Amino acid sequence: MDESGGRYVHVIADGGVGWSGDLPKAIACGADSVMMGSPLARATDAPGKGNHWGMEAVNEELPRGKKVDLGTVGTIEEILTGPSHNPDGSMNFFGALRRAMATTGYSELKEFQRVEVTVADSQHRR
Repeated sequence: MDESGGRYVHVIADGGVGWSGDLPKAIACGADSVMMGSPLARATDAPGKGNHWGMEAVNEELPRGKKVDLGTVGTIEEILTGPSHNPDGSMNFFGALRRAMATTGYSELKEFQRVEVTVADSQHRR
């Protein structure tokens, strides 16, 4: 709000959200909502049935870009709320958010959006 002259500006995190751990990271960085194209494309009840086209494919007259077969992992409900039957982080996104909030001692989402974030130096990442 400081940068916007006292006006609240909604933030939508988009890009690179593929696993359940990415959702709490985006919220902790201040996002109000998160775009989840690839995770939701993995749903058995999604229109693409495990296939995803990136944003480069957007065109009302001529679809283009690369179609990626992500495979399916479960229903949209399972991907969002669990239960997860895969240990790889492809399911139960809301459970990951609840766990991250509980682990860090937050019970309110708005408080969690303002958590202090530390970013590791890229030389120390594996």
